[in-house]
Amino acid sequence: MTSTPGTTTPGTTTPGTTTPGTTTPGTTTPGTTTSGTTPTGTTTAPPSASPGGLATGFLDAAMALLARVREEEAGSIAAAGALLADTAASGGRLFAFGAGHSSLPAQDLVYRAGGLALMNLLAGPGLVGVDVRPATLGSALERVEGYATAVLDSSPLRAGDALVIISLSGRNALPVEMAQAARARGVRVIGVTSVAYAEGTTARNPSGTFLKDHCDVVLDNKIAVGDAELSVEGIGAPFAPASTVVTSAVLQAVMASAAGALLERGVEPPMLRSGNVDGGHAWNAEVFATYRDRIFYQH
Repeated sequence: MTSTPGTTTPGTTTPGTTTPGTTTPGTTTPGTTTSGTTPTGTTTAPPSASPGGLATGFLDAAMALLARVREEEAGSIAAAGALLADTAASGGRLFAFGAGHSSLPAQDLVYRAGGLALMNLLAGPGLVGVDVRPATLGSALERVEGYATAVLDSSPLRAGDALVIISLSGRNALPVEMAQAARARGVRVIGVTSVAYAEGTTARNPSGTFLKDHCDVVLDNKIAVGDAELSVEGIGAPFAPASTVVTSAVLQAVMASAAGALLERGVEPPMLRSGNVDGGHAWNAEVFATYRDRIFYQH
């Protein structure tokens, strides 16, 4: 999938919502369970309702989603990797942002063994996972107009940098405003979202748009509306979310692509080693010293 500003090509199938005998997401025919879909859109066998069967069913659904991403998002992954490589090669800084559970894949990019040392976390109070009480406050903050601009105003982000914004639904004020305001400042934006939400829900922000409408590159993680891959009789709600697994894998694929793209540009990508292997700390200290002006989690 090739992405241009304000456009996307949605996937052709929605995983995790096919139920034998019905097509209503999150519902089941008595005695049946829902199942995932293959990359070609054919239905996989429904998992057994036993604990082991449900565990296998989730893993099958997650692998089917990853196969779809590999098949359908290869072009966008390469474009995102090239964008990050171009930014880094020209002296720009790299940032990742997500709120709530969408912060988890962003955090996984930062100060990561085997990861690109230049990735920094952009965060604000109440936005990093479930670090507030009650946890529902974090959800409310995603709908507060002006908060994204305040976060950007207090950040080191500047023209020429790149920002990865992660939001599964992409419908709330926070990610949409973050993308709009960042691009207005000359920052290039990569959005990681589910295009299905833009097709199956309404925007929940003043612009009436979605995150995907304000990005230089869009990565569609193929997650169905509701983010639950399984349903079974006796459990009142669909369950087994796969968005974190898939989004983290997509972003690590982007990081691998960025590393290769940097190498093609004649730049050795500054990768971090594990601190639990001999020589790891010394290696990382040298990387931190070399790129001190672009690594913000060290000072």
